[in-house]
Amino acid sequence: MNINLSKMVTESRNPATAAIDTLPTLEVLTVINHEDKQVPVAVEATLPQIAKIVDKVVEAFAQGGRLIYSGAGTSGRLGILDASECPPTYGTPREQVVGLIAGGQIAILQAVENAEDSREMGEQDLRNLNFSARDILVGIAASGRTPYVLGAMSYAKSVGATVASISCNPGSEMSQAADIAIEAIVGPEVVTGSSRMKAGTAQKLLLNMITTGAMIRSGKVYGNLMVDVEATNAKLFQRQINIVVEATQCSPSEAESALEACNRHCKTAILMIISGLSADESAELLKKNKGFIRNALQGVKS
Repeated sequence: MNINLSKMVTESRNPATAAIDTLPTLEVLTVINHEDKQVPVAVEATLPQIAKIVDKVVEAFAQGGRLIYSGAGTSGRLGILDASECPPTYGTPREQVVGLIAGGQIAILQAVENAEDSREMGEQDLRNLNFSARDILVGIAASGRTPYVLGAMSYAKSVGATVASISCNPGSEMSQAADIAIEAIVGPEVVTGSSRMKAGTAQKLLLNMITTGAMIRSGKVYGNLMVDVEATNAKLFQRQINIVVEATQCSPSEAESALEACNRHCKTAILMIISGLSADESAELLKKNKGFIRNALQGVKS
């Protein structure tokens, strides 16, 4: 397969690092650090597009839809990482945010030969999830040309879903196929073609923004507190107590009592303490207000 990489920014040589192999260790790291500083600037330039994706994700969640990531290699692993951290952090169902990687589960830990070159596999992985128009697909590839991702994007469009893309090359095939395209142009890598570096860092920042923004806009954050956090270990049990204390200014013992009364649901415990309502009344009020604590509190005041 003949692929023209010469016009891709992510595959071009970086003149600032042409002699990096001759430098002492501290200077090597200084050069890498200098290049990394360009990443958040490149991400900043894409904020309007990120906002559009976040709003579409919120809309999908409200309709019972899902956020699906599709990627290969580093990009696929970053999508899986972001998806896997949503349930413990925000109490989301595990199927609400899903990361797909070319080659399947084994590809998370090791490269799978030629997996990213199959458009059909990208489509089939979405079919296996019963992907529908209610869902939103975000294709991730530094190059902007990965066939696996393009196959997924094409299928997602064919069923009427919103399709977004994240890449690090301008005017890529993925960008042209997407409804919303993010192009974080971070420039050539320190080591030519090693897109796990600046491109990967940009992708991580972008995915953080998409899910964090969507969770905030879906009522899963009160102030800056993760009020839907699930307690699955000792640290998180303590975090729940701290969250309730911070939100209500109650004592740790009051927080623990409220959490025990409502099956350790931070939102309910917070509403109970602030409003004086019972656990059942607080849970019902939250349900009526789609999980938004501020809106529920307005209902108490009115």
